[in-house]
Amino acid sequence: MLEKDIFTISSSEEFEVLALDIFRYQYRHTEVYRKFCDYLGISEATVANLTDIPFLPIQFFKEHNILSEGLRPEATFTSSGTTGSVVSKHLVAKLSLYEASFFKAFQQVYGAIDTYTILALLPSYLERKGSSLVYMVDQLMQKTNSPHSGFYLDHTSALVEKLLFLEAQEQKVLLLGVSYALLDLIELHSFQLKNTIVMETGGMKGRRKEMIKDELHAVLKKGFGVQEIHSEYGMTELLSQAYSKGNGLFICPPWMKILIRDPEDALSLVTGKTGGINVIDLANLYSCSFIATQDLGKTHTDKSFEILGRFDNSDIRGCNLMVL
Repeated sequence: MLEKDIFTISSSEEFEVLALDIFRYQYRHTEVYRKFCDYLGISEATVANLTDIPFLPIQFFKEHNILSEGLRPEATFTSSGTTGSVVSKHLVAKLSLYEASFFKAFQQVYGAIDTYTILALLPSYLERKGSSLVYMVDQLMQKTNSPHSGFYLDHTSALVEKLLFLEAQEQKVLLLGVSYALLDLIELHSFQLKNTIVMETGGMKGRRKEMIKDELHAVLKKGFGVQEIHSEYGMTELLSQAYSKGNGLFICPPWMKILIRDPEDALSLVTGKTGGINVIDLANLYSCSFIATQDLGKTHTDKSFEILGRFDNSDIRGCNLMVL
């Protein structure tokens, strides 16, 4: 019953009702989350509103298997990390939920997937196993039905040729790249793209000095000859993504919501100020839908949000982890 309701949400009231139902389900069936709630003195009986729900610190995915009791994972996604570091593991019970989430979210923002060619410049993700981003992009590519869609590792000269060819054909293209690799590409060739959406994700991965997002986007806009740089906000521990069409402002799909916690009190929520990003991802039904990330951000009255940095002492990983 819960599964089929996730992607039919049409109001904030429906979101809250389903979020409370999923909280109760996860409290009963996800042992790690239940123990966390019990430690805080929170139970089904004490949670009456959305703001009463506790958010599991994202670090728990490094130390525990967070999965509904009685289920086995169809896939295990892992985060990127430096050599010797402990990575997060996301045990995904049903890939069909992940696929429904990213297909529907993409189409809500960008329209029919089969009108695009997708080119992915994701070397740091392709170089390891278990990337949820690579899985998502590969599935999206298959839906494009374009013979030109594909991944690029180090063949940037071939990517230049492909972009110029598709531009000449006036083909609608989505170029998705990890930030440092996009910078490498425009150092190789300067573009004037009219039919291509450029989307950055993943930060510098230790390959380049981190840049303020506005600075990064200004360099990329000039190098690709585009008006805006789009962005994707997601992470290993989630099954949903938010997208930005420019200016660093992200919009969530209807089954995802961002709340801001007080940086001085992790159990309190704030509005109108910068704080820690808490994510509600209802597609994460069989894991944990309520996650306290290490990102710093701010929400706006139009329901958009922006990423402003990260807490100190947190790992540099995931998507759009730009440091101020």
